[in-house]
Amino acid sequence: MLAFANAKINLGLFLTEKRVDGYHNLQTVFYPVKLHDVVELIDSENTTCVIKGIEIPGNPDDNICVKAFRALQNEFGLPHQQIILLKNIPVGAGLGGGSADAAFLIKLVNDKFDLGLSIEKMQDYARVLGADCAFFIENKPAYAFAKGDEFEDLEIDLSNHFMVLVKPPIHVSTAEAYSKVKVKEPTTSLKDLIHLPLSDWKANILNDFEVSVFEKYPEIDEIKTKLYAAGATFALMSGSGSSVYAIFEKPVRLPELEKDNLVFYGI
Repeated sequence: MLAFANAKINLGLFLTEKRVDGYHNLQTVFYPVKLHDVVELIDSENTTCVIKGIEIPGNPDDNICVKAFRALQNEFGLPHQQIILLKNIPVGAGLGGGSADAAFLIKLVNDKFDLGLSIEKMQDYARVLGADCAFFIENKPAYAFAKGDEFEDLEIDLSNHFMVLVKPPIHVSTAEAYSKVKVKEPTTSLKDLIHLPLSDWKANILNDFEVSVFEKYPEIDEIKTKLYAAGATFALMSGSGSSVYAIFEKPVRLPELEKDNLVFYGI
């Protein structure tokens, strides 16, 4: 059995408080996009992981998908499986690729072995693996708060717009990004701001990581500037970076950005 695990972007990201457990409270809007990894489960004599496509640093058997499977295997006595992961979502891009893979693996295991797990229970398993992992269980637009693992449904649909994603050859460390960000309580909740007309997002919806990340990597800031110059209605870095997405009213091509970056159109 296999599943197609999609990426997400952050439609705004406010870091509101440093928690005593070392995490941060935040406000963000997760929005799924059409950029996919492929996760497959095959019966096997041992639990292993094979990664194809984009290279992921580290031992494949330490991959987050293996951690997700072993948690379920230990609780339900599941037989060994080989996990095959075809990586297309860029790594270190703020797109939640690893979290998506783990969440879709949980759903895949639930279906293959008829575990009958509820949405809430699958989210509980996912939360242990990463702050944004639980989002991908329901995988629909959501306002996220607390650590980014509590959700409220949002009625937001960008399908009548054209979206472009640019991934520069830069890996932004999530830990480093968090260590340098300035925390502040926003005057208006992102949950309210997201309902403004799209034309007003540029002046009101921010990503708090951009200040420190752009300071260290001005190339990412330059990408955002070029996207606006090309006519984007809204552009923002996703997550802690390094990818930047832009929302256009009509399809575009951006050959200048294609020279040094990965560019994904119509996601």
